[in-house]
Amino acid sequence: MARYTGPVCRLCRRESASGTKPGEKVKLFLKGERCLSKKCAVERRTAAPGQKAQTKNRPKVSEFGRQLREKQKMRRIYGVLERQFENYFKRASSAKGQTGAALLAQLETRLDNVIYRLNLATSRAQGRQLVRHRHFTLNGRRVNVPSMQVRPGDEIGVVESSRKTNLFQSLEQYAKGRRVPTWLEFDEQNLKAKVLARPTRADIDTNVEEQLIVEYYSR
Repeated sequence: MARYTGPVCRLCRRESASGTKPGEKVKLFLKGERCLSKKCAVERRTAAPGQKAQTKNRPKVSEFGRQLREKQKMRRIYGVLERQFENYFKRASSAKGQTGAALLAQLETRLDNVIYRLNLATSRAQGRQLVRHRHFTLNGRRVNVPSMQVRPGDEIGVVESSRKTNLFQSLEQYAKGRRVPTWLEFDEQNLKAKVLARPTRADIDTNVEEQLIVEYYSR
């Protein structure tokens, strides 16, 4: 499956430079712990990437521009490409309830995002890679598809042989004591989790204005 392989810090800088509030720093947390350190590109550089972005007299962002940037921001946070994101929106628009909330719920229940929310990966990209390398089981079966949707009642575990590796031993220490969303239940000792419910908008702390995305696709 195709994926973005360029420098992810550029994506953060692009979205931070187009924040809706003056001086607002928008972090997409694409590089895990690095985003919380002084090495974070958003902390070191305030301008968007590219030579033209360095100019001070930038034109005012139109309403369409705000909608586009919000769509790009959400897409980059969850690491999905354009066509895949459009398919998520189509399914969300036909679901019951608010389209924006349904879109967020679909992205939150991707297996790679759930691994990230359980703190078994320091970033969604790492969670995606670990799933592809078949380090996790879903309902007892080994899986390698990061985009799989989890449902209430599903159980997620770490493959026994993977737990012995240095990577998972460090991730086990990383996960201890960290907050897990209320719609997930996590057994830190056995590295097992259960999906308790489908997440609502109140359960999702992703900093996006989903209504702008609905307006973008409703043009």
